[in-house]
Amino acid sequence: MVPISESEILSVKQRFGIIGNSPLLNHAIQVAMQASPTEMTVLITGESGSGKESFSKIIHALSKRKHGKFIAINCGAIPEGTIDSELFGHEKGSFTGAHEARKGYFEVTDGGSIFLDEIGEMPLGTQARLLRVLENGEFIKVGSSKVLKTDVRVIAATNVNLLKAVEKGKFREDLYYRLNTVPIFVPPLRQRGEDMVLLFRKFTTDFSEKYQVKPIVLTDEAKILLTKFPFPGNIRQLKNLAEQISLLEQEREVDADTLARYLPKEGSSLPASLPGNKGQQDSFSDFSEREILYKVLFDMKKDMTELKKLILESYRSGGLDQTIMKKHQTLFDDMDTDNSYEDRPAPSKNLPLVLESLSDKNANAEEKESVRSSYEEDIIEDIVHEEDDHSLSLEKKEKELISRALKKHQNKRKYAAMDLGISERTLYRKIKQYDIQ
Repeated sequence: MVPISESEILSVKQRFGIIGNSPLLNHAIQVAMQASPTEMTVLITGESGSGKESFSKIIHALSKRKHGKFIAINCGAIPEGTIDSELFGHEKGSFTGAHEARKGYFEVTDGGSIFLDEIGEMPLGTQARLLRVLENGEFIKVGSSKVLKTDVRVIAATNVNLLKAVEKGKFREDLYYRLNTVPIFVPPLRQRGEDMVLLFRKFTTDFSEKYQVKPIVLTDEAKILLTKFPFPGNIRQLKNLAEQISLLEQEREVDADTLARYLPKEGSSLPASLPGNKGQQDSFSDFSEREILYKVLFDMKKDMTELKKLILESYRSGGLDQTIMKKHQTLFDDMDTDNSYEDRPAPSKNLPLVLESLSDKNANAEEKESVRSSYEEDIIEDIVHEEDDHSLSLEKKEKELISRALKKHQNKRKYAAMDLGISERTLYRKIKQYDIQ
């Protein structure tokens, strides 16, 4: 194969608007250019926001299929129940709402290329169908038994480790090796060094034209700070930062101190607080209303647990007498629902008052001691259980609520989403996130 020259790489960068000169970036472009004339399947890996879709466009535009159709599909954005229909099509009446036959993307892009982004989110059933397309160029529409042929080049991308997904049984091993014929790694922004400054300059120039203001200029210290920031959101995050500064900053020369105010604090990938705009900052709180409600409920649960501890200690020390129990008998109904607290002997020291109520006055000492010990253990176990419940994370509680809603509505996501007060798409994403069966 003829080596790719630096001038050819530069030409591709200019054509597709790729900015940067880092060795890792140049290597990825070189591999994409070498793979383009072939018919091999390509797997593009890299973090979210690193620009993987640009490489799929390079591969298609430099291939023999450049005059054919190119479609980019985000597998994670299509609900599991409809992804087969979207990719492979369906026949009329094959499911509720299928009022007419529909062509899928693999049929529409016959002779072209299809880019499957977030391939790691594809359901296992759909993975089997995709493998058949890759192996034989064959597929079957939903609700049909007729085998159709297609000539489509597949370019896949993912931001997750597919080998780990294979180990967990969430991704087919045979499909992984079939997709990974030509691997391309797109480096994250933090590994591209001075490319950050070049990209920032490009973005601020674009935004200066958009908002009709002078371009932002970084001091040398600000450039150093910019290149040291990890940018977990990669190019998307850098572009948002450039737009914030271009729009909000009065001084067009930005030093390191000014830039630092716009960067998220260390250990956080959330957007930075905007200077002098506290009212707007409050509206971007990282807690949703549902999360705030959970927190309030958990705080109340913790208070109740502490109160139970206090009462138990008072019981054991003999610090509560019958007068209190008579006044607040309803608070202790769950402890003793069969007997009244009136006219009872004083409790033995270090034993709960309610234990005395469980035993008959004429019972022998051994029976009384057995009842006391058993019930005291139950109380302690209940308190420990309450503490364990309190330690549950917001995610576990959210997963529990979603599972209950789905069970209540016989797994009908539409009604479960309405009951939870969220969109059906959000519910689907949560089901995938928590791996709810």
